Amino acid sequence: MGRWEPGARERLVVAAVDLFTEQGYDATTVAQIAERAGVTKSTFFRHFPDKRELLVAGQETLSRLLTEGIAEAPATASPLEAVAAGLERASTAMSPASRELGPRLKAAVAASTELQERDALKNVSLAAAMTTALVARGVPEPTAALASALGVLAFKRGYAEWSEGDRDGEGELAGFILPALDELRTASASLG
Repeated sequence: MGRWEPGARERLVVAAVDLFTEQGYDATTVAQIAERAGVTKSTFFRHFPDKRELLVAGQETLSRLLTEGIAEAPATASPLEAVAAGLERASTAMSPASRELGPRLKAAVAASTELQERDALKNVSLAAAMTTALVARGVPEPTAALASALGVLAFKRGYAEWSEGDRDGEGELAGFILPALDELRTASASLG
């Protein structure tokens, strides 16, 4: 595969996740990732500043889609309805390749403290983006922060179920995230 062929970024992510799973995050070098992806180290660094950033590939797109969905929700939408609109919009960015990568990515993160920390920072960033979008709609900050935290948790739960579930099913990611958000809404109401 030539280094100038399209899809280098995606190949780098897949190669990294596979190598992290096979030999561990710490033992994996940028050179190994680039070689597995069929690109040069220079190409790697054109796409990512370091190997840790592979985990958050696409985070900017995800944040943008979440905030656009929240901003475009009907004016009468409750904070959680606006979050649901954001989650539904963000789910459009998840391809079948994302579904296939999910279990391997989860295993790689579970095996590395550094990747767990980076994953946690990604979740904080997504929640902050949603909180900002909700506050811009006039939602008080504490309510916006709580709705955003529920949104991140629903995304994680729905994504895990979607990516680890039956591969023969045609279910779209939104069909897993939105029920997870409804479950969390019900659970939070029972807190009293």
